[in-house]
Amino acid sequence: MSHNAEDAAGGGPSQRSAELGVAVLIAIIAIIGVIGSLKVGIGWAAEGPRAGFFPFYISVIILISCAVNIASTLKHSDAGATFATWGQLGKVMQVLVPTAIYALVVPYIGIYVASALLIALFMRWFGRYNWAVIAAIAVGLPILTFVTFEIWFLVPLPKGPLEVALGF
Repeated sequence: MSHNAEDAAGGGPSQRSAELGVAVLIAIIAIIGVIGSLKVGIGWAAEGPRAGFFPFYISVIILISCAVNIASTLKHSDAGATFATWGQLGKVMQVLVPTAIYALVVPYIGIYVASALLIALFMRWFGRYNWAVIAAIAVGLPILTFVTFEIWFLVPLPKGPLEVALGF
């Protein structure tokens, strides 16, 4: 682990705030699940459970778990423990942001082009590989993925305009 000036200076969110933040975020998602389940019905119909039956109970279990985590976090002192330094969180964001963008663009440009771009970005940015190696892997891996899923397993993956234009 590197110890640059920012890491040595400390700073960053506390363990308590991180635990509370995650618990509250997950609780909000669980509440959305409960509300959505209630809209589609959580009861039992003649053909079996309605669409919201299982999601409702899973969401309730998650919500109860969040309440237990929040209560436990508030009950115990973290004595000022730091969850992570700002420098460490910055490194996490260097991976998280491009990956989130990747997930957002897959429906529009397809999984193969998006994957090639993400692989190339990470190889150049983090690995500092030369462009020939990057091109070989960034193009080769999506081709291998295409052959594996679409030809061998017959499982179609999201395609973008390039694949459609090429007739895939």
